[in-house]
Amino acid sequence: MQINEYLKIIDEVNEKGKYKPDWQSLSHHKVPSWYMCDKVGVFIHWGVYSVPAYGNEWYSRNMYGKDSPEYEHHIKTYGQQKDFGYKDFIPMFKAERFDAKEWIKLFKNSGIKYVMPVAEHHDGFSMYSTAFNKWNSVNMGPCRDVIGELKAECEKNGLTFCASTHRAEHYFFMNMGRTIESDVNDENYRDFYGPAVYLEEWDSRILGETTENPYTTGADEEWLRDWLVRTCELIDRYEPSVLYFDWWIHNHSFKPYLKKLAAYYYNRAEEWGKEVTINYKHQAFPPTVAVFDVERGALTDISPLYWQTDTAIGKHSWGYRKDNKYKSARQVICDLVDIVSKNGNLLINIGPRADGTITEEETEVLLTMGKWLSVNGDGIYGTTFWRKFGEGKVNAKDGFFQDGDEKQFTNEDFRFTYKNGYLYVFQMRPSKNIKIRTLRKQGIHDTIIESVSLLGSNEKIEFTRNEEYLEINLKDECKNDLPVCFKMEIG
Repeated sequence: MQINEYLKIIDEVNEKGKYKPDWQSLSHHKVPSWYMCDKVGVFIHWGVYSVPAYGNEWYSRNMYGKDSPEYEHHIKTYGQQKDFGYKDFIPMFKAERFDAKEWIKLFKNSGIKYVMPVAEHHDGFSMYSTAFNKWNSVNMGPCRDVIGELKAECEKNGLTFCASTHRAEHYFFMNMGRTIESDVNDENYRDFYGPAVYLEEWDSRILGETTENPYTTGADEEWLRDWLVRTCELIDRYEPSVLYFDWWIHNHSFKPYLKKLAAYYYNRAEEWGKEVTINYKHQAFPPTVAVFDVERGALTDISPLYWQTDTAIGKHSWGYRKDNKYKSARQVICDLVDIVSKNGNLLINIGPRADGTITEEETEVLLTMGKWLSVNGDGIYGTTFWRKFGEGKVNAKDGFFQDGDEKQFTNEDFRFTYKNGYLYVFQMRPSKNIKIRTLRKQGIHDTIIESVSLLGSNEKIEFTRNEEYLEINLKDECKNDLPVCFKMEIG
């Protein structure tokens, strides 16, 4: 099918459908009930960039930038960029040990409820079958429909399949190859490297600053039409329950196309009988059209609108890199509790190796989280926020890219969730003596507590209350430093 033909289909669907390509209509979209119930998803950054496994998942761009470590590393390791370009990594991306069944088994054992593979990253290589990009994992590299295999296993195992596409940024992503003698300048590979438009404002020195400004130069009409069609094809072929976008779609040039895209996606979902949503950053969408996402960060209080944090177990790269450092399971679990207490979801990322294996460090974190959720998940899944998110001196920092250091929670830090007449109180660093000041006797402001139990324990919990705090004294020491959860029946 040609692009113009697909564009006509998009318009026809939107003309007939419930949702129209305007914010007034799209603002009636509801956040899926399953999404607000499930709380925990896994993000998967896996692609050609896992072959060099150096720097981060932006290797495809940085290998062409003279000022980057990747540039020198590439020359020393593989040769000049004109002789060995990013495209030459594709035959090395074999995924010979990739087993979708084993991945999904791991995710299920980790307490994961929805699965979000990156269908196409900024590098322009599609991990799925597509009629609009010959540079895909079915035609070359692994010669497998990675996204299709993961979707099939999700459906077999009761996990919700979602997808991420970062195609928008490919418009300029490879543009540093224009500044040197490289294969990016070879028109034979334009269909892979994209227009690779080079402007001073898209130079690596200032790229973040300028592309985050919605008023700076945008994409041309040809690219925007192509982006819309490719994204709608992904929707039609794989029917993801969440569609995740990275940052540049908030640029002014995308706005008319975002409206068409959202309407098409939501109308198709009506046909499928599915609840779906979109994840976005910055101000790409009005707040009631889609779900706001905070990259590697969090909020400092309860949000009245549902939201999500996406962050990675790996500290230095979303994709695989040989010398990556990893967060502890405790850090990930504490972040999960904090986010859920503030009316959000956690999308936790892994970066598999080029052969399709998941690192031992990420596997350990995921399984530890799963074991913890098997005990404490009652206070996470299906819950909502309480009248305050918690108490204590430690809180998240507001905004993006604030998750590098583990928060130093103490036994005086608590987080609260609520479900079906029960208040769940998480002590963020466990101790035998628990004093919760929020639950002190407060007269007309009291929450009546009928009973208290400790998830995962058969100990009969006794508690007292006075004008300073609700106090619990446990008989047994906690076996580890992971948060514990008290389930309190409200009278």
